[in-house]
Amino acid sequence: MNNLCQTAILIAFLCSFPHLSCQTSPEHGSHLSETGDSTHKTSLSAEDIERVVANGWVSYTDFGAKGDGRTNDIAAIAATHAFANQHGLTVKADDRATYYIGGDKCTVSIKTNTQFGEAQFIIDDTAVEARNAHVFSVNSDKQPFRPDKVTSLKRNQKTLDLPLTGSSLVTVTDSNVKRYIRYGANQNNGSSQTDVFIVDRDGNVDQNTPIIWDFDQITEMTVLPLDETVLVVSGGRFTTIANRENSQYNYYARGIAIRRSNVVVEGLLHLVIGEGDHGAPYGGFINISNCANVTVRNTVLTGHKVYRTIGAAGLPVSMGTYDISVNRALNITFENCSQTNDINNTAYWGIMGSNYCKNLLYDRCTFSRFDAHMGVANATIRHSTLGHQGINAIGTGFFVVENSTIHATSLINLRSDYGSTWEGEFLIRNCLFVPRGVQSGNVNLIGGSNSGQHNFGYTCYMPTRITIENLTINDAGHPEDYKGPAIFANFNKEMIDEGYVEKFPYIKTKEVVLHSITTASGLPLRVSDNAFMFSDVSIVK
Repeated sequence: MNNLCQTAILIAFLCSFPHLSCQTSPEHGSHLSETGDSTHKTSLSAEDIERVVANGWVSYTDFGAKGDGRTNDIAAIAATHAFANQHGLTVKADDRATYYIGGDKCTVSIKTNTQFGEAQFIIDDTAVEARNAHVFSVNSDKQPFRPDKVTSLKRNQKTLDLPLTGSSLVTVTDSNVKRYIRYGANQNNGSSQTDVFIVDRDGNVDQNTPIIWDFDQITEMTVLPLDETVLVVSGGRFTTIANRENSQYNYYARGIAIRRSNVVVEGLLHLVIGEGDHGAPYGGFINISNCANVTVRNTVLTGHKVYRTIGAAGLPVSMGTYDISVNRALNITFENCSQTNDINNTAYWGIMGSNYCKNLLYDRCTFSRFDAHMGVANATIRHSTLGHQGINAIGTGFFVVENSTIHATSLINLRSDYGSTWEGEFLIRNCLFVPRGVQSGNVNLIGGSNSGQHNFGYTCYMPTRITIENLTINDAGHPEDYKGPAIFANFNKEMIDEGYVEKFPYIKTKEVVLHSITTASGLPLRVSDNAFMFSDVSIVK
């Protein structure tokens, strides 16, 4: 936190005591923010303090924000929220204002309901002090702690000897075990085994957030009590002026971080301008992490332009860049959300990425992508339309896709860089699949690959059972030699007979249940181009 932000919080602290003067002075850094010749001061009289506290809300104008689109208002915004946090007040932006936010390292802590309304916010990323410092962070007053009684855990364990004051989010790590050992151009040596789940005050594990790994030795464990009340952040018209860094993996995080449980974000708009022929990637304008029970609804976001760099294997790669990022988070819902760019425009990367999550939901969303990198336990996509990057996932539990339209290479792609693994079931019903690969004659419902030669840090599975009901496949425009759509892609082109040996066996699907499948081509649904690999799959019609 720089001097500008420290001064703003000091002012808010002084303003919390009516008998003290909280007028800024030169020694207290009266020039809270400047752009050119534009300078503003912040002062709140004792009468002002009584007024805003009595009203139950405070505005950025009360702390000197200009809202003229030129003056850097970040310090005034920070002071406003610091004062609101101390007094439990709602923050209201001026609907007619345009707040300019420069590159200062100053993260505004939001702990009360915030109404951004129709106000405009310009976030200038062309020259920043810290690219990973969020502009806003929705935070909790609850304090995490590290228990010392629990030293190990078992998969699907039902209770913990951990009496608590209320429901809590538990994050567990065993740094001795590596999972998600990535394969391919972005290869790596894996990540420490991690799990996130909810326990109640008696230590009972929420059955909807089960423990998915054995932890023979816990090297780190954090317990964060869940907030009981719902905090609402509404409105706001945010525009990011994109960074102009070299195209390398230097992720920017200059948006809204959510680090509190039980939060609703509603009616927000995020635009991106100024993207050129190079730039660093983004880690999510809405960045949800280490929390539970978050809903983003009626919100419009923007996909970021794809830039390329050299990956870990020394090969050119397209860099993932996101407007939504969800990590170590549970029960996260996106409802009636969309994006400003064409969901099928391949110049823009898929809008969402996630890791270590449970119970992700898209409901009535129009997005270019759903993605679970390092696993998701249970996911649902319903009443939604997904674009060119489609559904990409690995994980466990149930994956449900219903009443949705998917424009992608596969209806569901099991990420091959993480072993194309899903330990559980798929349910696909009442959907339309518009395959992008139809002109090549390569149309598959379930995509992915696994040679059985790479250790991903876990046994890899295909879904035990796949149920597909009332699916329409629009495979019109196919070539003359087209054989019809297949359930499975050719996951391993080398596995064509019993002579092929998998060092790390890939557990295949046992059963596929099909009901009412129609194709525009009139051709029936096949099992796979690789008849040997899927010869033991039971097809039930």
